Amino acid sequence: MTRCEFAYDDGAYVLGALAPAERAAYERHLGGCASCREAVAEIAVLPGLLGRLDPAGLEQILPPPAPPRVPALLDEARQRRRRERAADRRRYALTTLAAAGLALLVGVGAAVALPRPVDPSGPRGTPAPQVSMVAMRPVAAAGPVHADLGLTGTKWGTEVTMRCGYDARTSYGKAYPFRLVARGPNGATEQIGSWLAAPGDDLSFTGATRFTDAELISVELQKADGTPLLTYAVP
Repeated sequence: MTRCEFAYDDGAYVLGALAPAERAAYERHLGGCASCREAVAEIAVLPGLLGRLDPAGLEQILPPPAPPRVPALLDEARQRRRRERAADRRRYALTTLAAAGLALLVGVGAAVALPRPVDPSGPRGTPAPQVSMVAMRPVAAAGPVHADLGLTGTKWGTEVTMRCGYDARTSYGKAYPFRLVARGPNGATEQIGSWLAAPGDDLSFTGATRFTDAELISVELQKADGTPLLTYAVP
């Protein structure tokens, strides 16, 4: 049986040890791999539990700790992933160069929008525009999360502002990974962001999608396995 190429990345993902590009690739992979989603769900509670431990109390009941092995294991896993992907990167580099040359020949250009700091006062001291927030609607019965959403159209897509709360009293009873997904034309989707939350946590963030206000159909808040919890249909 062929082992999933991401089979060793669940621990590094939950502990936040993956590089940004590797984390983005792993989150895209989670949408189509039930095995990896189950692996992440099983250990997602660990960071929250570790953060609640009292070091002073542990020193009284535990023997002196052995040299930590987790950093070495994570480093070994990262090195293994880099070696496995090295050959693919070389092939992709050649393909990208060829595509870039073709784009120049036919006069096709692409622009990439990078995030940059924004002056809260706005240009020449004028107040920055306020984002109008609306409540996202539960997909089924009331779930463990609630969220408000704001959309701002731009030349390159849509800026998404979200305030989200994970109810303190929930049947989940543990930390759980969530993600925000934009839906565009012809069934196209794009992940805006993902996070790990424990009961009682609140989150505010601003992300972006390539879908313009004319293309954006809806925004969904989902569990890591793709189950929709909240939705907002763009009017």
